[in-house]
Amino acid sequence: MADSKSESMRSAAEELSREFKTLVDSQDLESLRQSQNLILGRLQDSNAVLSHFNEYSENCFAEVSPDFAKHTRLLKSMKSDLDYIFLKLRTLKGKIMATYPDAFPDNSTIKTLDQRPDLELPRPLAGGSIDPPPLIYAARRPESFP
Repeated sequence: MADSKSESMRSAAEELSREFKTLVDSQDLESLRQSQNLILGRLQDSNAVLSHFNEYSENCFAEVSPDFAKHTRLLKSMKSDLDYIFLKLRTLKGKIMATYPDAFPDNSTIKTLDQRPDLELPRPLAGGSIDPPPLIYAARRPESFP
């Protein structure tokens, strides 16, 4: 009984398989398989090219990363130096204006300088705290500044 049941299942499966084969043309299946193989090859080539490019980019970044860090520090230092210079200029100009009110007849230059938001107001850091004033100027102040 079990043999006849498994044999009938096998014959039913073969019949179903033959019916499916008649629904789809074998040439269509072959062209579909070839297209899939072609796409697979192209994707593998693209993956290899991208992997090579990623390795190349990683090597280039490793070479220039120290330069970027050095130049970033230099730019930040230059910005803080310029902020200090503008602050000192504003202070000197204020003292001159207090001593000699007619020295600068046009007040527009003072208003222009005062529009820089980062000179007097402390900037909040990422954690929400206030950016402390730079301490590097104490050792570098020229004697000519008051």
